[in-house]
Amino acid sequence: MIQRFEVGPRMSELAVYNGVAYLAGQVPEDMDQGIEGQTRQALEAIDALLAQAGSDKTRILRAQIFLADIDDFAGMNKAWDEWVAAGHAPPRATVQAALARPEWKVEIVVTAAV
Repeated sequence: MIQRFEVGPRMSELAVYNGVAYLAGQVPEDMDQGIEGQTRQALEAIDALLAQAGSDKTRILRAQIFLADIDDFAGMNKAWDEWVAAGHAPPRATVQAALARPEWKVEIVVTAAV
């Protein structure tokens, strides 16, 4: 059975199936912050969704990071490195992409074991 969380008319923030949590892309709420602050906000949203699924950041199977400007790579990594659990860094890809809102600097998608 598929479980969906925070279901809206267009998408769910989280789906859990067969012991795996699939998160929608997480973005910052406060778009006035720089890349480090925006990244921290997205990571906090990931923590909250993983908790709803009964998981946490130590169980992330894969992370995909989308940056509006690849020049923000170092700042995003600073926030990421402070957040990621030692010994549990997941496989990760980071790319530059046009994000849905021009104020967003980062969007992060993760898949995790429950």
